[in-house]
Amino acid sequence: MTRRESPATSVVSAHRDSFCRDRLPPEPLLPVLEFSGLPELAYPERLNCAVELIDTHLPAAADRVAFYFPGGSWTYAELAETVDRIARVLVEDLSLIPGNRVLLRGPNSPWLAACWFAVLKAGGVVVCTMPLLRARELQYIAEKAQIRLALTDARFAADCELAMPESSGKRVVRFGTTGEAGSLEDLLRGKPSGYAACDTAAEDVALIAFTSGTTGEAKGTMHTHRDLLACCDCFPPQVLKATADDRFIGSPPLAFTYGLGGILLFPLRIGASTVLLEQASPLLLLKGIHEFRATVCFTAPTAYRAMLPLIAEDPTLDVSCLRRCVSAGETLPLPTFEAWRAATGLSIIDGLGSTEMLHIFISSSGDDIRPGATGKVVPGYRARVIDANAEEVPRGTLGRLAVRGPTGCRYLDDSDRQRAYVQDGWNLTGDAYIEDEDGYFWYQARTDDMIVSSGYNISGPEVESVLLDHPAVHECGVVAAPDAERGHVVKAFVVLSSGAAPGEALVKELQDFVKREIAPYKYPRRIEFVQSLPRTATGKLQRFELRLREAPR
Repeated sequence: MTRRESPATSVVSAHRDSFCRDRLPPEPLLPVLEFSGLPELAYPERLNCAVELIDTHLPAAADRVAFYFPGGSWTYAELAETVDRIARVLVEDLSLIPGNRVLLRGPNSPWLAACWFAVLKAGGVVVCTMPLLRARELQYIAEKAQIRLALTDARFAADCELAMPESSGKRVVRFGTTGEAGSLEDLLRGKPSGYAACDTAAEDVALIAFTSGTTGEAKGTMHTHRDLLACCDCFPPQVLKATADDRFIGSPPLAFTYGLGGILLFPLRIGASTVLLEQASPLLLLKGIHEFRATVCFTAPTAYRAMLPLIAEDPTLDVSCLRRCVSAGETLPLPTFEAWRAATGLSIIDGLGSTEMLHIFISSSGDDIRPGATGKVVPGYRARVIDANAEEVPRGTLGRLAVRGPTGCRYLDDSDRQRAYVQDGWNLTGDAYIEDEDGYFWYQARTDDMIVSSGYNISGPEVESVLLDHPAVHECGVVAAPDAERGHVVKAFVVLSSGAAPGEALVKELQDFVKREIAPYKYPRRIEFVQSLPRTATGKLQRFELRLREAPR
């Protein structure tokens, strides 16, 4: 089945709050969705992801461990009971109605995951955010998605409370407390188990995932209950080929759709177990793999590179339990692939996905891996390389990557960006690729101003806007600079204000300033003071000229 999705559907939405439905892109700008690629994609008109991913495993797998974490574990029965009780709190105490957005904040943990599913079970829309984000970023997200309720880990509540003050009619509820008044644990007291899930339509929006954009403002991408299942039913069974006996682990936060799928949705779809680590630096990830005997790992190329010397130095960091390793978030360099295979005997499964498409749509595993190539199209999707006129180019020719399948881009209330990303029903990912004669796709470059560093997408203009708030900065330009360890790093070219003195002290001051204002991973690791910036005749900053300066270095 192939169709262009329409916001005007004959299926009745469960959402009494129509915010998401009202802010879908205009029908001509919606992606064409295709469901004929796999029989698993024939979903019913009504479904709720919390039911499909948790309740369907009961009672048969009630005692199977769903979550492992430092210091304990939760079975599927314990997860289901906790989700149901939180859903009751959301509806009975916090006045959630179907369609309301709920902001979630905290590191990967069983409680964050339970809140995630509870929002869906109650008919709400999840907006999950990284604990690294600061009040400025959270405030923008809360305003863009018109969020009035947040559930946050108590240790990360301060910025959330600054961004969503009670005086504006918003409410922030903490979890991970000792039961303080008004906390989630306090509200859960006496709540019975068992909750009848909201009868959501498959096309009801379940998730708004925010991703950095090239203009400095975060982009909200909307995904439905059906989308969340579709991403579980394409890449995992067709390429990853995991089973219920597998134990997943990884480093990406659940706020990243890469981490959401790889560490939460994929294992629960097949009744497997997953390890939730609050901190997953390369060393801690290695220790987690060893301690919990994980079999499937999701992380970025940077982490695989960083783990190699740690494995060589400490033989007790045993990773022989692993049988699948997945890489995404940035291009997997061939030397990293080869070094990891030499050290562990495992070939890393590279994957290309995007927040707009929800998860991986190009990848290969096992004997199908061609080192250096991203892979082939994941069954359920189609991809082609096109020219500037949207015409498919001959194989072996460089062009823009276009994709379509059971998921697609729907920007939240942003027709201009939607028009750029979705053209004639195809999703244009912003990547330049070459497809070879055997159907393998070879990554060449990004086609926009996004900086991809250690798997993080960073908007150069966003960093510029923060730097410009510092009195020592007259003007600046931020671009990607090649880096052997991280792939790329953020590089800022800064023209100083009158009276400001360049030097290492000012470099550190500017870096610390950025870290305080926005997520620390976005700060410029390199700063160069210059007399002027390249601009067009109309005064527009020419970032490509700055990138050209970095290329020879």
